Amino acid sequence: MEQHKLSVTIVINNKHIFMKLKLIIIILLMSAGLAASAQTVTLDYYFNHEVHKNKAGQQERFHYLWGEKQNSGFSIFGATFTTAGAKLDSLDHVPTADNLKNTAIYIIVDPDTKKESPNPNYIQPKDVEEITKWVKKGGVLLMMANDSANVELPHFNTLAAKFGMHFNDDLQNHVIDDAHFEDGAVKTTGNPVFITANKIFMKDVCSIGLTGPAKSVLKNSNGATIIASAKYGKGTVVAVGDPWLYNEYVNGRLPAGFENDKAANDLVHWLLQLAISK
Repeated sequence: MEQHKLSVTIVINNKHIFMKLKLIIIILLMSAGLAASAQTVTLDYYFNHEVHKNKAGQQERFHYLWGEKQNSGFSIFGATFTTAGAKLDSLDHVPTADNLKNTAIYIIVDPDTKKESPNPNYIQPKDVEEITKWVKKGGVLLMMANDSANVELPHFNTLAAKFGMHFNDDLQNHVIDDAHFEDGAVKTTGNPVFITANKIFMKDVCSIGLTGPAKSVLKNSNGATIIASAKYGKGTVVAVGDPWLYNEYVNGRLPAGFENDKAANDLVHWLLQLAISK
């Protein structure tokens, strides 16, 4: 009789422990979900401030904007972040550690040349200081360049240099026209960041030189680094040689076999995870 009571007690206790563990796991999962949903992703509108004339002859902003649904916009990239639970924001002022304090991920894409903006806002030493301070405290910075003919690299590189990276003045994956998509193909099978995408399209990109803490994330068929990352303090910096996730190349226009849409999703989830685990 005593042995029977003992076995019942052990079963009850084991069940109690199992229920407690299950509850802890649920709480942890909910906490992770809340953390992801709380992340704010801020897109720079200050260093990238391209303008053109619309049909009415008026000057208007365009190129790599969250709300821009044309081929040159980031509306699909932005939707990938919101689908993952993040919030979108933009910053059209000089970035500071203070106005970035509620931002988890800050994206600077394709800073302007004089060809793109009559009065470009070049990255200055004070900007480098403020952004670096924010990253060191745990921010995740995504720097997206371009081929040197279409981006202001000298000042952009003063920021990249702080993290052991340098956007090179070269042209990788040059694609002449839509009949030569394969010239922009990059294999991503087995890559720890692009876990669902096997092949992506990145055309006319610049390579990235690495020193110190910077590491290659993705190389092209020539062995040139086109995506890199570096830990800096509590934060992380990711550099990409092109703004390759604008609408034109994630809207289903690419030939079968290219998976930029999956790659966008992979990249977004990786960036959000970096922000959560800082």
